[in-house]
Amino acid sequence: QGNMAFTGKYEFESDENYDDFVKAIGLPSEKVEMGRNCKIVTEVVQNGNDFTWTQHFPGGRTTTNTFTIGKEADMETMGGKKFKATVKMEGGKVVADFPNYHHTAEIAGGKLVELSTASGVTYKRTSKKIA
Repeated sequence: QGNMAFTGKYEFESDENYDDFVKAIGLPSEKVEMGRNCKIVTEVVQNGNDFTWTQHFPGGRTTTNTFTIGKEADMETMGGKKFKATVKMEGGKVVADFPNYHHTAEIAGGKLVELSTASGVTYKRTSKKIA
């Protein structure tokens, strides 16, 4: 397991269970349409246990979360809510509990695979490495 396993730039490729998931977390309908098949580019810089995780949305909006594995950090959801979370590393996956969902991210087959689970619904987003 390399130290910089996550570092890279990843572009949205596909997702599963989007509609069921956004219903489960109560996302407002205008945000639902905005996020559908959204070509989000995720940029990750990993330096040991320190991460900077940036999501670039079409139209120039970005969300950046900076965190250290095992330490509480100030985070922001895709919807812009601020919260505190302690991000863990479990079996090569980055794991975090967001206010209304459980999130994991891993590199599998050179792709960034993210799973978000809320109320028994799991949303899967796969992004291909572009840089």
